Amino acid sequence: MPERSDVIAAFLSGAGWDGAARRPLAGDASNRRYERLTDGLRTAVLMDAPAERGEDVRPFLAIARHLSGLGLSAPTILAADPGAGLLLLEDLGDDLFARVAVRDPAQEETLYAAAVDLLAEMHRTPPPSGLGAYDAATMARLACLPFEWYLPGIDAPAPDGSSEAFRAEIETMLAEHAPPSVLILRDYHAENLIWLPARQGVARVGLLDFQDALCGHPAYDLVSLLEDARRDVDPALQSRMRARYVAATGTAPDAFERAYALLGAQRNLRILGVFARLCLRDGKPGYLPLLPRVWGHLMCDLSHPDLAPLRAQVLDLIPSPEPDRLDRIARKCPMR
Repeated sequence: MPERSDVIAAFLSGAGWDGAARRPLAGDASNRRYERLTDGLRTAVLMDAPAERGEDVRPFLAIARHLSGLGLSAPTILAADPGAGLLLLEDLGDDLFARVAVRDPAQEETLYAAAVDLLAEMHRTPPPSGLGAYDAATMARLACLPFEWYLPGIDAPAPDGSSEAFRAEIETMLAEHAPPSVLILRDYHAENLIWLPARQGVARVGLLDFQDALCGHPAYDLVSLLEDARRDVDPALQSRMRARYVAATGTAPDAFERAYALLGAQRNLRILGVFARLCLRDGKPGYLPLLPRVWGHLMCDLSHPDLAPLRAQVLDLIPSPEPDRLDRIARKCPMR
């Protein structure tokens, strides 16, 4: 079997980029790797997503085509070898929303408003056919990840049967209040959005990391954007952006706020488990310092009056991520 480096070299040669300089780009929590290619004045991004490490570029290709068909700024596909897990993508630049907001805080409202307007626009079109559903059963299972990873990591296993009871409770609530109906990108936050001010309207928002897209509830990506695990978003700005989406889509405000809080609770519970798993299983402890912010989002979501029963269960079963508890998880990390 050819070495991975040889497979990549052949792919780049076939795409006309064999002479390009290559520089690693920051990755994410997946097994994908990214490189920026530079050849004179032209640049591109190489996505290396080998199937033997559980990756599959075909969903990315399908969603990219759908988004581009809506006039949104998904990267143009310059070359693709799905069997090899290789894509050559348009380089959208380095102006991540998170960086622009730090560099120019006066731009933050403009950035978030553009991102919200994109969601409203995207949700006017039915999701692609054949797309999987982020349904109540799936979300409830993922909301229970803290029982599998976080609680064992802090040496506080839950009582027998409590995980099943919790899962049943949240699944019932999700089925009633958050049915799937639109395309959701699922990692829609400030480090996956690129600011492209030379473009017009919602095309100013460059889109990354959408290969896990599913059919879900309209509030889900808005939660992902505003309850960011990696950066603080002012509560007043969050409130304005929720109101902006509701006004743009004609959604009933009370029902939307309830779904938003419920989906926020589900998402932040999932992240609590995922970030613990990244340390304990994958040797990536760098996500642990983000858990106090995630917990703060969770407590805010659970303050919604309709979520009082769920809040009581969370507070009874899941201890907050205090420094000593995070240290326990970190000490179990198989550094790789």
